[in-house]
Amino acid sequence: MSKIDQIIHAYPDDEFLIADGFDSAILGVDESSKKIIYSVKECLREIMAGGGATQEEAIEYFEFNVRGSYVGDKTPIWCDDIF
Repeated sequence: MSKIDQIIHAYPDDEFLIADGFDSAILGVDESSKKIIYSVKECLREIMAGGGATQEEAIEYFEFNVRGSYVGDKTPIWCDDIF
């Protein structure tokens, strides 16, 4: 069962906003806000693996196109675990 399926099964009454292409980067769910938490480090790995981007290009893409996109109250939480 995928991480997304596990979350949906564990929280059947809640709605979540899912970042496409980053399922492997899911760390869990914030209990208070009911938002999915993603690993920034894993998101960057996905971007680099998927398109052959350098680390610098992946960071730029992530910051502008992913983290920089506010899509409402259920916008995911991005865990800065790259340090």
